[in-house]
Amino acid sequence: MPHRSMLGPQSRTNPLIWCFAFICAILAAIIIIAGIIVFVGYLVIRPKIPLLYVHSARLDKIAYSQAGVLAVRLTIIMRAENHNVKAHVSFYETKLTLGYHGLSIAQLVAGPFDVRKNTSRELNYVVESSPIPLEPQEQLLTEESLAKTKVMWFFLKGNSRTRWRVGSRLGSVKFWVHVNCHIELPIDSTIVYPRCSTRSH
Repeated sequence: MPHRSMLGPQSRTNPLIWCFAFICAILAAIIIIAGIIVFVGYLVIRPKIPLLYVHSARLDKIAYSQAGVLAVRLTIIMRAENHNVKAHVSFYETKLTLGYHGLSIAQLVAGPFDVRKNTSRELNYVVESSPIPLEPQEQLLTEESLAKTKVMWFFLKGNSRTRWRVGSRLGSVKFWVHVNCHIELPIDSTIVYPRCSTRSH
């Protein structure tokens, strides 16, 4: 008498499942290859973080009254530098605050602009403040600057965003760059070249 198998009929995998698995394998391969290409492109290009800094500054005019009201005019030249030899850089959302002893004098802003590879671009600002009433402590500091030290201290603080492409089709790299420094300006309108540059994050 023939022996019958105790196992039931063998089930087959649904073709839709095979199709889905095949598509997932293709997508995974594409992602891996794209990651390798971007990584190799990054190593080849070795992108450097752009810089934004104060190239020069000058205190052009000071008006200070006995009532403790101050007005100033300054010339500030910012410089954006791109040390990448194979990538153009875009700066955008650039906004800096110029202040004096904790008081905001003006906002230094710039619309989006590009810096070609291995070049720089200057941003020229002429800042003329409205009359600023000073507190007693600030009046003392101002009077000391005018009579003794012959220099006035200002601060510059703010941010800019940068973006540059790793190759022509490999995607972009983005960074925030930050400015936060003090600038010592002689009251005799001497041009100074402060060490005031961005730090990247």
